[in-house]
Amino acid sequence: MSTRHPLAAAFSALFAALFLLLAGLPGLAEEGVFEPLSITTQSGKHDFQVEVMRTDEEQQRGMMFRRSLADDKGMLFPFKDVQVATFWMENTYVSLDMIFIRADGTVQRIEKRAEPLSTRTISSGAPVLAVLEVVAGSADRLGVKPGDKVSYPLFKTQ
Repeated sequence: MSTRHPLAAAFSALFAALFLLLAGLPGLAEEGVFEPLSITTQSGKHDFQVEVMRTDEEQQRGMMFRRSLADDKGMLFPFKDVQVATFWMENTYVSLDMIFIRADGTVQRIEKRAEPLSTRTISSGAPVLAVLEVVAGSADRLGVKPGDKVSYPLFKTQ
């Protein structure tokens, strides 16, 4: 027969509750549902799985507090209307490439290697319908340039 210290059960319950709490915090667990998106460049078609930030709250949080992003993952910020978009990297620990996308799915502009934790404003420079954030270096590695095409149901291709 084994005996268990009376505090052992309490500590086990405390650690289990702490784990569940931390698992729900942004950046400490896999977030959201991923959807397919692809970018066609001169070097071919490149597939990603993206988490789509649809609500204002999701868009405000974005990649904040996350510590990593896989090469084949990304975060898409779709807007209700075409607009000049501005972003910053406050509380964002992962360096990102920001790909600004027009309504027809054409890449408008790319902000490469956005500096983590920076409050510098990053602008699309022209009206866009969405922004795709991928890990820094992806645009160079895949050869993504303005004028390339992004395929995702939001974009109306002609």
